[in-house]
Amino acid sequence: MDDIKPATESGQSVPIPAGGAVAPSTAGIPAAVRLPGLAMKRRGPVAVWLGLPLVTLGIYQLVWYYKIHKELQEFDRRRVLSPTGSLLVMIFLGWTLIAPLISFHNTGKAIANAQRAAGLPVTCSAAASTWLTFVFGLNIWYMQRQLNLVVDAYPGVAPGTEVPLAA
Repeated sequence: MDDIKPATESGQSVPIPAGGAVAPSTAGIPAAVRLPGLAMKRRGPVAVWLGLPLVTLGIYQLVWYYKIHKELQEFDRRRVLSPTGSLLVMIFLGWTLIAPLISFHNTGKAIANAQRAAGLPVTCSAAASTWLTFVFGLNIWYMQRQLNLVVDAYPGVAPGTEVPLAA
């Protein structure tokens, strides 16, 4: 059976890959029409890493982890994140070694994607987000510093306000 070949504006036919739908392209969509994101909240990296978890006996770290995943989801709605799923991994599988490391790695990738969506050079390393866990839990400090770069890309914008995404 021949591939279906729809005609383009220039009259040339373009083959469609067998067996599937064609993914929509955003190349021709103007930046003003693209989906905006919601600005994230700036937090102090040392307070998130050390201060508040000490005061709340570690509960704040779970709250922070949920909140950053929710903010990352709302910032770039093209990416699918599960804030509740990420939190449940930390609560129920936190006693294992592998599950939290995978979760931290995926969070590092999500932060890197947010930096890319904000039009920033990607400085967040998923590997650093993972392995800094073993150095006094500095991965929390590192991830919040990288998130603050995204927040700083939109100066003077209140958290929850719509912001344009660059990419």
